[in-house]
Amino acid sequence: MRLPETDRGRLTLLIALAAAVTVFTATVPLLRDWFDLRVYWGTIDHWAHHGGRVYDYRVPGTPYGFTYPPFAAVAMLPMALVGLHTAIAAALLLNLAALALVLRLLAGRDWKRHGWYGVGLTLCVLALFEPLRDTISFGQVNILLLALVLADAHLLATGRDRRAGIGIGLAAAVKLTPALFIGLLLVTRRWRAAGVATAVAVGATGLAALAAPDASRFYWTTALWDTTRVGHLDYVSNQSLQGVLARLGVDSKAVWAAVVLVVLAVWVWRVRRAGEWRTAFALTGLTACLVSPVTWVHHLIWLIPSFVVLIRSGHVRIASTLYAVMCTSVVWIWFHDASGLDGFLGSNLYVWITLGLLLWLPTGQRRRPARSTSDTPPAPSAAAPAIIAASGQPGPPSPVGAAAATAASTPGPGRGRTRSASSDPTASTRPAAAKPQSSSSRASS
Repeated sequence: MRLPETDRGRLTLLIALAAAVTVFTATVPLLRDWFDLRVYWGTIDHWAHHGGRVYDYRVPGTPYGFTYPPFAAVAMLPMALVGLHTAIAAALLLNLAALALVLRLLAGRDWKRHGWYGVGLTLCVLALFEPLRDTISFGQVNILLLALVLADAHLLATGRDRRAGIGIGLAAAVKLTPALFIGLLLVTRRWRAAGVATAVAVGATGLAALAAPDASRFYWTTALWDTTRVGHLDYVSNQSLQGVLARLGVDSKAVWAAVVLVVLAVWVWRVRRAGEWRTAFALTGLTACLVSPVTWVHHLIWLIPSFVVLIRSGHVRIASTLYAVMCTSVVWIWFHDASGLDGFLGSNLYVWITLGLLLWLPTGQRRRPARSTSDTPPAPSAAAPAIIAASGQPGPPSPVGAAAATAASTPGPGRGRTRSASSDPTASTRPAAAKPQSSSSRASS
């Protein structure tokens, strides 16, 4: 089966796909009713207008309240000026703008090559991805944080190290998970960028301490260590290693710490083998999801760069299969009972995908056959790779395969070529290697 090659055929296909995606998202997954955004807005309203304390607020009828560092509350203070419905509209627009930036950073120079057709296919594919649709439906901040981190990845990959670190620092001040990217800068000896990121994170945290001293004191001494504030660790949406242990009934912190240390050691080893920044950042996003005590399904938006690396390295079918699995909400089959071998394997399926990507994600790009000068496109952007749609690509209409196959056609650094320090996370010039969430039960995080 071939994809349509005429504009009329492509438009017809896009309309059909958009209709199918709309039906799927409206009937299969449960909509989240902006629950997390209600937590944010209610907390800010309680703090700014009623003299309440940030971490005392609870959504009426639920035990859930604000769980982010105090700087996140300070950054959200503009919500005190608007009503809930205006805040929802603004959050939707911000998420869409951040998604556009993420796509632009991932696509690089491929963005214009595929035009409206490629953009349309890409949006249809992304709309099916459970972590992304949950992020938008909850009113979460994950896309904004991903955009901040990828902006720094772009700066590092294009040799503009002097400006890098601000995005990572801000993301780490809003939420602790992105702090591992500061560790990436340290592992790869990008001392200046690591210093900038650390200074921004500390500075933002200090600003929050001045604006909300009581909240800061409570968070860093009490709330941070109380994982029950965000929900039960064995909840099926917790797709982290801690979630796996909790569902097995293992509550030993020592066991969890040992597992985390092993994963971090693997991460350091794999990052040092990474031949480019896009791969190093993808591996770090995977590791952050695994080692975090709580990784709700919508946090797995950090896996998107890994699918892009798979596509660019020529593993389109593997990327398509794994991506399709993460569009199904399959882990919720074991919502009520995760016992037995099927429960162990099925309820933790997203963890196994994340762990598998950490272990086997290609650390370089396969060399493409040489082309004549007239047929060779411009050198690929050093930004993170794209999930970008194919135009006239033969093959079965697999969601990611059809929408992203031609991203792999962009030539990259090949075996035997040297790489500048700006594009290699280890700053070497060695040759490149070959190439609550879907349930009625709610939780804010």
